[in-house]
Amino acid sequence: MLIFNILRLLLETAASILTFCLLLRALMQWVRIHPSNPLSPFIFSMTDWLVKPLRKGVPGYAGLDWASIVGAFLVAFVLHVLLVLLSAAVAGVSQGLVQLVMFSFPIAVFWVLRNTAYLLMGIVLIQVVLSWVNPFSPIASVLNELSRPFLDPLRRVLPTVGNVDLSPLVFIVLLQVLMMVLQAFMPGFL
Repeated sequence: MLIFNILRLLLETAASILTFCLLLRALMQWVRIHPSNPLSPFIFSMTDWLVKPLRKGVPGYAGLDWASIVGAFLVAFVLHVLLVLLSAAVAGVSQGLVQLVMFSFPIAVFWVLRNTAYLLMGIVLIQVVLSWVNPFSPIASVLNELSRPFLDPLRRVLPTVGNVDLSPLVFIVLLQVLMMVLQAFMPGFL
């Protein structure tokens, strides 16, 4: 059982890192971050092996890089299938392929939604900390551009209090509410 837990941790960690990179690539292309920024070489090198073949069958549409989003879904789907097969092998139970696929599809969707919420929270939190510590960091402008589509609508509605922008706090609370809704639809998932 210990080996299964270690293997599960390693698989989930690798899948999470790859999913975050794929989602960040899609977000960077959606907000039109220039490819010469300090983050792009890492993100592209982590994801090109999956996104480039997917682009042949999954074109971009409405300014979104659907190949990256489908890639994130595929990573989540394969992860869940592997985890179910591993746990079934440990328990000595056989799993029907159709049931496995039908059950893994919604789990993969929720995994991608959850990781998207975590990614956006991380971007906003790092951006807030950098705005206090080192606002002229090379990555600060990239983080500002990545968070702008989500924070600007809130900035138009929320007043600043004592020269403090409350939009990041409200955005993170809204993401937490979204995660609670996801948890209600998929108990035991988050």
